[in-house]
Amino acid sequence: MWTIENRVRYDRSKLRYPSDLTDEEWSLIETMIPHAKRGGNKRTVNVREVMNGLMYILSTGCQWRAIPKDLPPRSTVNYYFCRWQYEGTLERLHHALYVLCREQVHRDASPTAAIIDSQSVKSAEKGGAEIDPSGFDSGKKIKGKKRHILVDTQGLLMAAIVHAADIQDRDGGVMLMATLFGLYPFLLKLYADAGYQGPKFQQGLAQACRTVNVEIVRRCDVRKFVVLPKRWIVERTIAWLNRCRRLSKDWESLNQNTLAFLQWASVRMMLRRLCNHKA
Repeated sequence: MWTIENRVRYDRSKLRYPSDLTDEEWSLIETMIPHAKRGGNKRTVNVREVMNGLMYILSTGCQWRAIPKDLPPRSTVNYYFCRWQYEGTLERLHHALYVLCREQVHRDASPTAAIIDSQSVKSAEKGGAEIDPSGFDSGKKIKGKKRHILVDTQGLLMAAIVHAADIQDRDGGVMLMATLFGLYPFLLKLYADAGYQGPKFQQGLAQACRTVNVEIVRRCDVRKFVVLPKRWIVERTIAWLNRCRRLSKDWESLNQNTLAFLQWASVRMMLRRLCNHKA
């Protein structure tokens, strides 16, 4: 609970920037960062400072050229951002932290229930031809991209994809579930809203995850605020991730870069959860 006594655990005023990693946070992920490749000169880049640069861009939402001078150059930070993404370092780091967060609350690594939902975000001004085109979400009246996420009952991000906003939830949901590839073998229950009802989603889910059953949580008819069972968890996770200003809009031309920033936001959230729990 956010109280005066509890505020000390979340105080980051003594850091150079509030987005910088603490010593405890860096110790959790230091061993997960791959070493320099064999051959050539030794690595002279401070990888922790590169991580601080990534977290600065993620938290503040600034341009790459606006990185402060006391952090590594934008070319260095962008190089490692792309390299860790292509080599799978980000995926391994995210999954390792996810398992640690599950163990922290005495849960199995593979959850048995999950919640799926999407978020449509506006596209920003982008120069040149857009490689991954945007779309128009007629329901939300938003032209941009759609972020599809899957979370467990603790609100931790399990998987995510980014696609055009004109793709329906039932189609994007099948695309998301098809990316699991048996990563969570004990998953049995999937909670979703009315956008995922119908035989088309059921058939696609049966091909992607045969053992998963869908439960549609419908909106109440009462004209007042009502906390919908399980659906509020994924909405809370979206709110947590949106604290990172880089995710306020779709600033990237590539969907894979948008997905990478979404995963880094989840890494940031899990790091703080793991370290603040010990305070």
